[in-house]
Amino acid sequence: MSNPIKYFNTNAATRLNADDPSKNAGLTLAYRTFGSPKNLAVLIPSCFSGRVASTLSFLYEAPNAVLKDYFVIVCGLLGGSDSSSPSNGPTSVRGSNFPDVSYETNIRLQRALCDALGITQLEGYIGYSMGGQQAYYMAVLYPSFVKHVVILASSARTSWQNKSCLGGAMTALLNSSDWQDGLYDRPAHKGTRSFARAYATWALSANWFRQERWNDLGHSTLEEYLVKNWDEGMGAWDAHDLLCMLVCWLAGDITLLNSESSFSSALASIEAKVLLMPCRSDLFFPPEDNEEELKHLRHGEIKVIESVWGHMAAGEWAQKEDQRFIESSVQQFLSS
Repeated sequence: MSNPIKYFNTNAATRLNADDPSKNAGLTLAYRTFGSPKNLAVLIPSCFSGRVASTLSFLYEAPNAVLKDYFVIVCGLLGGSDSSSPSNGPTSVRGSNFPDVSYETNIRLQRALCDALGITQLEGYIGYSMGGQQAYYMAVLYPSFVKHVVILASSARTSWQNKSCLGGAMTALLNSSDWQDGLYDRPAHKGTRSFARAYATWALSANWFRQERWNDLGHSTLEEYLVKNWDEGMGAWDAHDLLCMLVCWLAGDITLLNSESSFSSALASIEAKVLLMPCRSDLFFPPEDNEEELKHLRHGEIKVIESVWGHMAAGEWAQKEDQRFIESSVQQFLSS
């Protein structure tokens, strides 16, 4: 890997080159950087089941990528297996002993990383799904720190429908025979695969299934697609890591940052320019959520991704045509 994963820990003597999470008692952030530190900075956090090695890489890794002239920092979500997580921490905080982590915890650690890197202001913060919720949190917690925010298939708070979707998948995990109340001593793959199968249906649209778009990915049947992309993907994750991220997602709500704040006033407090990019067919974060948010943003605009790929249309798993739309929109927005 030409841009290796590094680790940041506020308690380490060498904060920007700390040991990996297994050797650190405090929360440790995994990160990669691209481009010159002299360039304007853009931060990109990972999403649910996203990894630092691939998060939104189409925006910055290619020689002609839209962020090629920026200093890009890619951070791993706490609980996401790269940064501190139930699966990789010291023995004393592994599994059920790992503390709950919130979006606020993630954002304050990311801000500390930026400070250590000498970044006084972010030109952009781009997040997909849980990364988009982190983007909202950054913009509310540190209003003058970020100039442009791009929200890809996400929202400022987790809706009731979203919570119901996630709750169904979580129930499948927690009621599996190998979860064992979180005290499993071997991978709880019955539970994680059940979780992944429940999640898979919500991640895509009805038209995606109707059009048999698994053929686009080289699969001849739906079952083959589900096995290869979900059982062997999300279904292979550590159960505690999935649950750690899920608890954070379920609690997402920018009004929690200020007890006296309403949803509209929290959105109005954002000083950054905000580009909202929902997918028309997303079942987790439908465009209607962003349309309501747009009413209260000082400097907001919305561009809907017209795609049958649902929630998957806006992340690193997006198809080429959707990636091109995102790329051109981000490039135009950052120049505004």
